[in-house]
Amino acid sequence: MPTNVIMPQLGESVVEGTVSKWLKKEGDRVNEFEPLMEVNTDKVDTEVPSPASGVLLKLYIPEGTTVKAGTLLAVIGQPGEATPEGGITTDPASHAPTGPAPAPAGIIHLPGAVASASAAPTPAASTKRDLGFISPVVAKIADEHKVDLQLVSGTGQGGRITKKDVLDYIEKMKSAPLPATAPKADVPAWEQMGDGDLFRPTELQFGTKPLAVSDQPSAPIQPPASPADEAFIPVVGMRKIIAEHMVLSERTSPHVTTVFEADLSKVLAHLEAHKEQYARDGVTLTLTAYFVSATVAALKAVPMVNSQWAEDGASNARIILKREVNIGRAVALDEGLIVPVIKNADNKSLLGIAREVNDLARRARAKALKPDEVQGGTFTITNHGVSGSLFATPIINQPQTGILGVGIMQKRAVVLNDAIAIRPMVYLTLTFDHRLLDGAVADRFLATMKTTLENWS
Repeated sequence: MPTNVIMPQLGESVVEGTVSKWLKKEGDRVNEFEPLMEVNTDKVDTEVPSPASGVLLKLYIPEGTTVKAGTLLAVIGQPGEATPEGGITTDPASHAPTGPAPAPAGIIHLPGAVASASAAPTPAASTKRDLGFISPVVAKIADEHKVDLQLVSGTGQGGRITKKDVLDYIEKMKSAPLPATAPKADVPAWEQMGDGDLFRPTELQFGTKPLAVSDQPSAPIQPPASPADEAFIPVVGMRKIIAEHMVLSERTSPHVTTVFEADLSKVLAHLEAHKEQYARDGVTLTLTAYFVSATVAALKAVPMVNSQWAEDGASNARIILKREVNIGRAVALDEGLIVPVIKNADNKSLLGIAREVNDLARRARAKALKPDEVQGGTFTITNHGVSGSLFATPIINQPQTGILGVGIMQKRAVVLNDAIAIRPMVYLTLTFDHRLLDGAVADRFLATMKTTLENWS
């Protein structure tokens, strides 16, 4: 009897995955538990083993396709056995929410934040097609780019609209020619462009003379031919996910950065005094553990930084305070950055944090992280100083409120009690979402970090 290969749910909050690579092709023999394919979920590649021994009779999902957990991917059996006709094994309607979702554990709603009631359908709306389940990511992208999901064709399970469908639709709209309109008499061309146009110039950026807009349709611009000394690199996998996430973040949050510097003299003294003790426990004590621990102290002192912005439309915004303190720490890989998360960091000692920092970094570089280990972060730290950078203005890891940048530690001359002294100094930057935080709150967060590091004992 044939065995179905189903897209697994690789984490508690992972509802879909991308078939990044088939390790076998149709007709190949495969053994039970032998790696069959690689599945990508949020920059983590996971090898999925074969559920049975036999011949790979049929592949339903090609590489690069994102599908929901529970989707039929392939069939393994014996030569000549019949295979199912379609690639869907679960009813997508059974996964659609039927009512308001309860607030997830670990979230505090601020007083006065009231969810909007569902509006009664209008006669016009009743004629629209049923979109089925729309994921929060799809809804956010559609709202950001003002996309009417009724116009988007779904390629997911049961016609469900996926993130890729919305992004493809946006790209098509960008490349589509603007509709031609007849010029109105005695009205300048730049005033004839409607509100839906991508560009409506009124005057030069640094002048008063209106820009000239031709009434004649222009020929499409052709990309220049590639010189012999250039090469094209396709943007796929982790690089593509990072690009999409960074662009979305910049468009979502008004970014502001504040900069402090801290004296690490006492931290270095503590590290030197305890590194051998930690080594006996199999842990390498590094400055990163101190920065994580100081971040926890600052988040507990200024909990608004451990929050998220949420809205169900422009008229119903709210701030969600997170109970859990889950610190993401950016790790550089050859193909990009990945951010494994130290869960419940506020419940861990310096030794526990150092052990987890070591473990997550090692497994991140070995591509051995689990999907759940890069999700659920409430705040992120990026240590750009490892490459020699003094300070930077990193981009917020949505939907978080802030990200800490740690520069290189350098001995510098500083003034202490009207005397010049040499101290190991580091720049700390906090890039924050100005919708939630003002400068005074952000500065209080960094001031707490500074005090914690400079008074370590």
